[in-house]
Amino acid sequence: MTAADDRRVHEAFENLEVPEGFKAELIRGEIVMMAGPDKVHNRIVQSVQDQIPSGRWERLQTQDIAFPDEDSEPQPDLVVMEIGADDTPGRLVPADAVTMLVEVVSKTSVHRDYVEKRSIYAAGGVPVYLVIDPFRARCLVLAEPTGRGLAADYQYERTRKFGDPVPLPIVGVDLDTSGFGTLPPLTAEP
Repeated sequence: MTAADDRRVHEAFENLEVPEGFKAELIRGEIVMMAGPDKVHNRIVQSVQDQIPSGRWERLQTQDIAFPDEDSEPQPDLVVMEIGADDTPGRLVPADAVTMLVEVVSKTSVHRDYVEKRSIYAAGGVPVYLVIDPFRARCLVLAEPTGRGLAADYQYERTRKFGDPVPLPIVGVDLDTSGFGTLPPLTAEP
């Protein structure tokens, strides 16, 4: 894609009118639109947000993140950053201000959450990426980002099943997953 094409995509994304009940993200130069989340999804996000101490951490739902080198502006389900890490106005939080990003897997986001966003978030240096999968009843904690572009990844990976605590020392909590709802398993694996 040329620089002019990149500008057109960004301009189209900035001016996109998203129908009610949908959300849109820019993922590596592609505009992706998806239906809004279901209640199981929203309740999980709310539970995680409620467990992260608000005295030190800003917890923002569906906040756009700027990953300029990735030509991406994803909208994670939950953004966690230290209070004061980014006090600028606007819709974009710079990736380097973020401490942890949380995605709850939906039917249409499996590949994006497990593969595409994993490398985008690692390339952006996001210290912790938490993937919560209500279809598999598990959490995946990724930490220690390394690399650039498509080759970027996390060196640390730990999986916990729902019901087991998920240690998140970076934000000072052992996440209680016992109340997380589940959904019928999907047939396709990432």
